[in-house]
Amino acid sequence: LFTGAFDGRPADYMFMLLFNWICIVITGLAMDMQLLMIPLIMSVLYVWAQLNRDMIVSFWFGTRFKACYLPWVILGFNYIIGGSVINELIGNLVGHLYFFLMFKYPVDLGGRNFLSTPQFLYRWLPNRRGGVSGFGVPPASMRRAAEDQQGGGRHNWGQGFRLGDQ
Repeated sequence: LFTGAFDGRPADYMFMLLFNWICIVITGLAMDMQLLMIPLIMSVLYVWAQLNRDMIVSFWFGTRFKACYLPWVILGFNYIIGGSVINELIGNLVGHLYFFLMFKYPVDLGGRNFLSTPQFLYRWLPNRRGGVSGFGVPPASMRRAAEDQQGGGRHNWGQGFRLGDQ
């Protein structure tokens, strides 16, 4: 998610993590859960899966399906091998709560925006502006200025020095 949907927006990513963490801690206290790592991971995975719904993912033994089913496949797989599905279920529900309140309800259903990243997070973690256009390639504005100075876009490499000459 950090390099995909939230690329260049660290404050929004941090807000998602904080919102999911707070919801999981409240649920963990109410249900007397000891470990909260798996629900947090599953909530982030659920948000990623919803934002990349149509991507094809691979699971054990070469099973391939759409990403939107991945959190539920993991829950079912854990149930089959005899694990507790409560952690995965809580993570999926918290991830669904965030995804619904942040994306689905305000954007798709035209409802009120209940969640928004607080301004103090934007001050601590500002959005990245611009980006990398290519390794070793200056931005277009710098290239145009260099071409104007050199006349015609050709670089004058100069004579250089031979090895051993002083």
